[in-house]
Amino acid sequence: MRVLGIETTCDETAAAIVSVERSGETKILSNEILSQIAAHAAYGGVVPEIAARAHVEAIDRIVARAFADADLRPGDIDAVAAAAGPGLVGGVMVGLTAGKAIALALAKPFIAVNHLEAHALTARLTDDVAFPYLLLLVSGGHTQLLAVRGVGDYLKLGGTIDDAVGEAFDKIAKMLALPYPGGPSVEREAAKGDPERFDFPRPMQGRPNPDFSLSGLKTAVRLVAERIAPLSDNDVADLCASFQAAIVDVMVDRTRAGLRACREAGITPSTLVVAGGVAANQAIRSGLARLATESGLPMVAPPLALCGDNGAMIAWAGLERLRLGLVDDMTVAARPRWPLDELAPKPATAA
Repeated sequence: MRVLGIETTCDETAAAIVSVERSGETKILSNEILSQIAAHAAYGGVVPEIAARAHVEAIDRIVARAFADADLRPGDIDAVAAAAGPGLVGGVMVGLTAGKAIALALAKPFIAVNHLEAHALTARLTDDVAFPYLLLLVSGGHTQLLAVRGVGDYLKLGGTIDDAVGEAFDKIAKMLALPYPGGPSVEREAAKGDPERFDFPRPMQGRPNPDFSLSGLKTAVRLVAERIAPLSDNDVADLCASFQAAIVDVMVDRTRAGLRACREAGITPSTLVVAGGVAANQAIRSGLARLATESGLPMVAPPLALCGDNGAMIAWAGLERLRLGLVDDMTVAARPRWPLDELAPKPATAA
């Protein structure tokens, strides 16, 4: 069974083909990603109109490269999956329309994938993680703790009440005049700095409900930066290191609360999973690995190439849904917002 996946929800144009062999082995046959970082760097963030135009210009050749890398013809696939949201709606429409067109031309089933579900299920592609598991989903736009009980079956345990963790990294980077994208820039600077120089707050730490709040931490960094300005290179590195140390402590503490909430809901997780773009941060991964060991659970984080947005995760989520008979018709619309815990484990329409 082979599925083509298309992803255009933000600033990566991506297409991939994923297969499940008769033996049950899963394979990523191709995974093409075209980043738009250079197009948005001058603006310090993603410009939706530029992103949408770039997707239009790139989508055909990226899909063609996915087929070429997999050494397959279009007719060799069994279905087409495309991200239908959440995301920048102009970009979402590009990939969704392309996916529908390919499915129609090939007379193949079409699956509209929730972008967040694709992140949530990536651990099953890479590590065959068994349901249920606890998911920390961390990205530029999302910070959530969810119990993943099955395909389309998610219980939200907690989330951010203000900034997402990736958003906080990006804002700190911009505040300190670091290059876009902000997350990797802050992480690089943090590796050179003293994480104990500045004692930044750990918002929500110790609270029983597994929610997050990061705006106060961001403000604390700004106030210190303004107080010691002009900033030397060492100051910037120390600010980044102290900020990142606070973020790690918050992620670990809030995830510990999420584990308690998961078990209080009668769910015994098999694994602690972290996914999303910020899951690439090595300090966060290390902190969560320590928590998993403390909790007697394995921890799974996708390989770095699958942490950010990619077509393989869309193809895999489509394949998971296809195996359950969950397909969509051509009336499905692009959705700028699509909460994961509202995703029904059944199709809106049967193909």
